[in-house]
Amino acid sequence: MRIPWTAKKTNKKILTEAQTTRQLMTKIRKRQAKFVGHVIRRNQLEHLVTTGKFDGKRGRGRPREKMLDSLADWMNIEKPSGMIRKMSCRVGWRSLIAHASRHGT
Repeated sequence: MRIPWTAKKTNKKILTEAQTTRQLMTKIRKRQAKFVGHVIRRNQLEHLVTTGKFDGKRGRGRPREKMLDSLADWMNIEKPSGMIRKMSCRVGWRSLIAHASRHGT
């Protein structure tokens, strides 16, 4: 579709006219969830880094959003600890990812 800038149409309206939806964020979340599930099941250093705390100073400014928190929010799970328990079963984890990705971002 070629749309001139003078048409002043919003991205949402153009996507509706093209009969498509945004898929990039869904793909990103799905890949993140697969990676985190893989890391957590290995129970090695990556597991400690992803779930553990490090000593040191508290950072300045607003705390950054953690990947586990954003994935738990995307999957409608209250706490990342509940998500970590569900990662132990590979088949269940894959079905959870597939179900969450259908709901969008």
